[in-house]
Amino acid sequence: MKKLAATLFLSLSIFCACKEKTDKKETEEVKETTPQEFKTSANLEELGVDEKSIQNMDSLLQSFVDQKKVNAVTGFVAQHGNILYDKAFGYRDLETKTPASTDDYYVLFSQTKAITTVAFMTLVEKGLVAVEDPVSKYFPEIPNEVVTKVNEDGTYETRPVKTPMTFAHLMSHSSGLNAGLVSEIRKNEGVNNTVPKNFGEGNADNKPSGQRSFGGDATSKYLKDEMLALAKYPLGFDPGSEWNYHISTNMLAYMIEVISGEPLQEYVKETVLNPLGMNDTDWYYEPEALDRFVKPYTITEEGLEAGTTNFAKAAISEEQTYAEGAIGLNGPIEDYAKFCQMLLNGGTFNNHQILKPETIKKMTSINRLPEKNAGGEGFQFGLGFQLQNEDNKHISAVSNSAYNWGGMLGTEYIIDPENDLIALFYINMFKRDNLYPQFLEKAYKIAE
Repeated sequence: MKKLAATLFLSLSIFCACKEKTDKKETEEVKETTPQEFKTSANLEELGVDEKSIQNMDSLLQSFVDQKKVNAVTGFVAQHGNILYDKAFGYRDLETKTPASTDDYYVLFSQTKAITTVAFMTLVEKGLVAVEDPVSKYFPEIPNEVVTKVNEDGTYETRPVKTPMTFAHLMSHSSGLNAGLVSEIRKNEGVNNTVPKNFGEGNADNKPSGQRSFGGDATSKYLKDEMLALAKYPLGFDPGSEWNYHISTNMLAYMIEVISGEPLQEYVKETVLNPLGMNDTDWYYEPEALDRFVKPYTITEEGLEAGTTNFAKAAISEEQTYAEGAIGLNGPIEDYAKFCQMLLNGGTFNNHQILKPETIKKMTSINRLPEKNAGGEGFQFGLGFQLQNEDNKHISAVSNSAYNWGGMLGTEYIIDPENDLIALFYINMFKRDNLYPQFLEKAYKIAE
């Protein structure tokens, strides 16, 4: 019996060693066949890029500025790792007439979510957690009841969940957290779910440290405080039965802290930002960095009106302990393009493997939502990204393999494996026209 056990152990050891060697070889092969840095000096003529398509993009983005639809706009297009377009137009600050540049910082808001999701998936690849694990395995306090009725006196009724919440639910925004009748419960308790607390109007001095989600406590020192408070409420629907955007990624971020044993900022930097060379992307900056932020505006009948700069100011703080996973990151367009290229490459960039190709495939090709959901007809979402399909494409040139998302102030990106293309469109506008599809049309023309 001992001899049999020894033989099995030896066989298993050989198998593991061979698998590790095979995985390493496959990773090296991926690195060799995919661009590990952007080619910034590519000869566009040799690449078959029509100069007219570049001029057309220039004219389009400049027209957005001339027509007072934006104060600043930056576009980035890369195919096969070659930068085909990388230009900025307009003014970072209209009042001072400071010209926009491709190095400007943008408040990214929900573009933070994809980075948080990728960071979580590194924990999955380390074997510390599984996508389909119940969240309660790591956080017993997670709600396991669904609210069914809110009474006039503020009390409410619940029932047990039909399906336990999993990490897949958190990454696809189908967890039920803070959804449905929960907003009514919180409203009865004096919690405002729709307006960011303490951001006020204009340039009010009353601002928290770090960018914060709606309805939270602006005095919370750590994300943990917010998530523990949220977990006291029931769910608004059964996990997996509906789509309710945003707060799930904050719970995912807290779970990163619980499972990794590190603060979110540290773990994301060491596993995603630093390896990719995203050196200007962060939750917090030194005071002098404030001048690099694009000033946000809103479109009105009279023209462009300056909006609050408190979101940028919240990233300039002496106390830097609070960091969300749903919002909070800021940075220039090429930094995020590195993240997009890593995903397009199948998990590698800057000679670092962040995730395996099969992991990214599972994240970006499997719809996790029911056919009918709050996202609208044909809306599909994977793990961290919207999935493109015939029912909801931005433009017809986008392939069905593409996936995308963006941020509240108008930053957008798309990753298209079939066309080996990434395209990013950055503006910082509170109220705006839908300009992104026009940019995307020109981006795909450049890459034809």
